Amino acid sequence: MKEIAQELQRNEFVGILLKSIGDGVFVLDTNGTIIAWNPAMEKIAGYKAEEVVGKTCSILSFSRCFGKQCPAGFQDCKIMKYGHVEPTECLLRHKDGHAVSVTKNARVIRQEDGAVLGVVEAVTDLTELKNIRVKMEEATRRLGELNRLGGIIGKSHLIQNVFSSIKASAASDATVFIHGASGTGKELAADVIHSISERRDKPLVTVNCSALSESLLESELFGHAKGAFTGAYRDRAGRFEEADNGTIFLDEIGDISPYIQVKLLRVLQQREVERVGESKRREVDIRIITATNKDLGQLVKEGSYREDLYYRLKVFPIFIPPLRQRKEDIPLLVNHFIKVQNKHTGKQIKHIAQPAMKAFFDYPWPGNVRELSNAIEHAFVICNGSEIDLQDLPIEIRQKENHSLHCNPSPLNTDTSSVRKKLTRDMLSALLDDCEWNKAEVARRLGLSRASIWKYMKKWNIPLQKDS
Repeated sequence: MKEIAQELQRNEFVGILLKSIGDGVFVLDTNGTIIAWNPAMEKIAGYKAEEVVGKTCSILSFSRCFGKQCPAGFQDCKIMKYGHVEPTECLLRHKDGHAVSVTKNARVIRQEDGAVLGVVEAVTDLTELKNIRVKMEEATRRLGELNRLGGIIGKSHLIQNVFSSIKASAASDATVFIHGASGTGKELAADVIHSISERRDKPLVTVNCSALSESLLESELFGHAKGAFTGAYRDRAGRFEEADNGTIFLDEIGDISPYIQVKLLRVLQQREVERVGESKRREVDIRIITATNKDLGQLVKEGSYREDLYYRLKVFPIFIPPLRQRKEDIPLLVNHFIKVQNKHTGKQIKHIAQPAMKAFFDYPWPGNVRELSNAIEHAFVICNGSEIDLQDLPIEIRQKENHSLHCNPSPLNTDTSSVRKKLTRDMLSALLDDCEWNKAEVARRLGLSRASIWKYMKKWNIPLQKDS
């Protein structure tokens, strides 16, 4: 149609408008021929106006029109049927051949009687936006890396110090001693140390020293010869031998007997092991990492732990702080556990309500990160919406009156004389109920021995088992 081309040439205001618009604009007649091309389109597509006027928009090879490839003929384009194209993100082909990310939309131009005069299309260059997106994603990724090391998550200065210690220890073969309360992530720290060390391609062998009796632990660690004891029907290599050239992680190292302490000291000093029932010494090239929630220094003072072994173990100590001392990490941890549970359960919970988050910050977390993980898992069982609310949390977190029972849960930082002065019969009874009458758990939370709990129960006539 000549009318629209003539109108564009005649109307000075329209010409100025097209030149001043920051977005690319071009106009097509009813044959799909380009009749106007503003300077912004020259910049976006690389074509001068004189290069495209008289040609069709197929020169731009838009990747999407109405969600599909561009049709072969303009009359088949659905713009003629629907009259407009909503903003659509797609690609156009630049003059030099590379793809340009753009958003385009189009409108049909009609006369008063409804007859079609042509089509005007607007194109917005998304290149800069794409670059910003890439930079934001990179920044987010780097922030995630700063706030995470292996399975350990946190941005607090305390956990950042742990990250630094882990990286430093991984660069050597020095024996590492990880200490901290239960549930803080000591095993995760050992995993990370091994995974970034020179031994990462070799085995990481984990042994829980508190789970086995003295004789079983000796056989598990050192192996045994055939016939060494009843049931030893064959030779068996121990965990130290299995960890040869790799790393062995001895968890709950504070629970080993004096006899195992002597044997372990020999391994640390000589890097040799003897299987139970034989005298042959076998060399092992191992990196030893140990962990405990006990105060080994105090055990040394009490005479229940060898001082020479203690100093052999703590060549490079790493303290994992309790969650109550790094509460600024709670939102990061909550988001992480929500993602884990979403993946595990198939739910789509997006976030946690403010009252629930406040309860998390108010709670002293005697069970540390492990307890937080369990709290989120508990919430996923109850929550049916997209947000975890206060009523979805475990009762001990919701009820503030229970918090005082957990104010000093870690034996590493507990003044036991202060606990004894504050402890009452009602407090102990409530804590027994909270721990389902597990005396060992009650003792751990109060920082006392199990024997002390039994004495208090006897003193206050509290039955050893819960009344049915």
